[in-house]
Amino acid sequence: MSFRLLTLSSSITAVLGATYSRSENIVGTGFYNSFNFEAIADPTHGRVNYVSEATAKSQNLTFASANTFILRADAKTAISDSSATGRNSVRIRSNNAYTTHVAVFDIKHMPQGCGTWPAVWETNESNWPNGGEVDIIEGVNDQGTNQVTLHTSPGCTMPASRTQTGTTLLTNCDVNVAGNSGCGVSVGQAPSYGPTFNADGGGWYAIERTSTFISVWFWSRNAANVPADVKAGGTAVNTGNWGTPAANFPNTSCNIAQFFDANNIIINLTFCGDWAGQAAIYGASGCPSTCNSYVDSNPTAFANAYFQFNSINIYE
Repeated sequence: MSFRLLTLSSSITAVLGATYSRSENIVGTGFYNSFNFEAIADPTHGRVNYVSEATAKSQNLTFASANTFILRADAKTAISDSSATGRNSVRIRSNNAYTTHVAVFDIKHMPQGCGTWPAVWETNESNWPNGGEVDIIEGVNDQGTNQVTLHTSPGCTMPASRTQTGTTLLTNCDVNVAGNSGCGVSVGQAPSYGPTFNADGGGWYAIERTSTFISVWFWSRNAANVPADVKAGGTAVNTGNWGTPAANFPNTSCNIAQFFDANNIIINLTFCGDWAGQAAIYGASGCPSTCNSYVDSNPTAFANAYFQFNSINIYE
């Protein structure tokens, strides 16, 4: 793999490009071989019950064909027991972990609905937060656009001005600061999240992680600027042809190799909890009742609370 300098901004951030070769092509039923189901307590305190693979299959919360993989929440059962953990849903973690790599997520549909908190992210669960966390897709209650965020142990910060198309939110990645808000970037494109993403037929998210930076791109399904190698999902990609990323996290004041271990990919759908369920956040969303009550009492509202993946391609 060879790096080449593409652009040096007038600030302190260099944007690099490289050529990578495909190491994994995860499609359809291949997801069952590449990921494991985590029937664990939700670390974000959501109104959710993560189920095993066997339960997910028996309740039709996951299914796959040769070219499609779906994960969804239960949309049939009203929860009348206040002591219950919450609505049945899914959380999967990749068997492999990655350091320097590119991952391209071809997603046709993401979960939507009041109370939903879907995420596609990378982390080391056994060493969190010391192993770092990159939230590639994350949002709540169908509100706004996608947010890309890093969470780390103390000592990692980001410059306010850097080469990216998104908007910098906070700059301190330390999980102990600002209620673990992390150092986030708002993608700022309406089709990047929720119902608008789904109405456009989804799109592609891609992450490039090296020892000196982490970048995330987004392209809507019908965007004119989708790189040919991203759309093709072939055996190699050249990130030097991808243009300015939506979110760029350089090593200016954050030693990427120090703060990020080999990380697994996690895909999950929770409800309410530490973000979506905050009274101010949920109340400002225009959603009815309280978050937990709504999630418990309105199962049919979650008919569209599902991920549909065309593929995940990993390049190293």
